[in-house]
Amino acid sequence: MTPFWLVRMYKWVRNPPSEKAVKFVFAIIAFCLLLFAIELIWGWPEALTPNSGGGRRMW
Repeated sequence: MTPFWLVRMYKWVRNPPSEKAVKFVFAIIAFCLLLFAIELIWGWPEALTPNSGGGRRMW
């Protein structure tokens, strides 16, 4: 652990984030987990899969 992280932890202890900010971060994490679960259950849509082959290569 570097001194940078110790200073960061010290600042968080002295001035913690608001309850609203913590709820916002947890909401974003929950949304990401929900999207991951949906993708795991139903899979990736065929319409969003790029076509393989065809076209010219740039190099």
